[in-house]
Amino acid sequence: MESRKLGDLEVSAQGLGCMGMSEFYGQGDDAESIATIHRAIDLGVTLLDTADMYGIGANEELVGRAIRDRRDQVVLATKFGFVRDPKDPSVRGVRGDAAYVREAVDKSLARLGVDHIDLYYQHRVDPNVPIEETVGAMAELVQAGKVRHLGLSEAGPETIRRAYAVHPIAALQTEWSLWSRDIEDEIVPVCRELGVGVVAYSPLGRGFLTGRFTSTDSFGEDDFRVAGQPRFSEENLAKNQAIVEALKAVAAARGVTAGQLALAWVQHRGQDVVPIPGTKRRKYLEENVAAAQLELTADDLAAIEAAVPVDAVAGARYPEAGLRMVGK
Repeated sequence: MESRKLGDLEVSAQGLGCMGMSEFYGQGDDAESIATIHRAIDLGVTLLDTADMYGIGANEELVGRAIRDRRDQVVLATKFGFVRDPKDPSVRGVRGDAAYVREAVDKSLARLGVDHIDLYYQHRVDPNVPIEETVGAMAELVQAGKVRHLGLSEAGPETIRRAYAVHPIAALQTEWSLWSRDIEDEIVPVCRELGVGVVAYSPLGRGFLTGRFTSTDSFGEDDFRVAGQPRFSEENLAKNQAIVEALKAVAAARGVTAGQLALAWVQHRGQDVVPIPGTKRRKYLEENVAAAQLELTADDLAAIEAAVPVDAVAGARYPEAGLRMVGK
């Protein structure tokens, strides 16, 4: 797999999102998840993405076990900032104060079983703490050797500028896919002006753009998509099905799956863009990795965007509470 740059950090052109291995997308299987991580590394995927809030630490522990004998083959990314109540994990806040930054990194290092984190993100901006304090504390982690590169997640243009003035930011992690394109007008231009790479999470529209989900009955128990994500309500899901059918028609003409076409579209947003499709199964991993080799012509891109018009999606990408935490 080819490499791309996030700031001056070199990573594979496609990464692996590990969140769903531990929470949010139904029951997990640790053995299959670890096998999926190992297969990703074998296929040339170097960027592994986790966070301290996924499974309330369980996902970092899982990733740590998976890479124990191959640490030097991966670029390890994790995130801090969400604070969850262990008694009621649905209750969450955000912290970005300096003391919490120092506390969070040490806990992540212990769970991961490593002596440094390659890319450390603030998961969400804390509205009650100046970004200068948060990034200043993160910069101290770089000086201490605990962290190599810094990142932000779902930050707005002004926050990115202010953060970068304190310490170089290697990457902004944000949702970007055919049905989530709101970052293109303001956020992406600021990232490119500053040389900040873009790590695109949910590049497959939380799996919807693969065509595997046709109704709310398609999802397993404990799947957060149908539990409160507006685009996955029964009504919106039915409306959005037309998008997938149009995308599948374009994909069939190319001899690929709808998911591969949607993922290749994100790959073609620029050499500074690295999508991190998430999966906990090897068969979907291999399908995703194959999309990194798919070349799209200008005609292909036009056909894809005609199939999925930018304003055609029914429903917001997060519930109201989640939307209040993005683009800040």
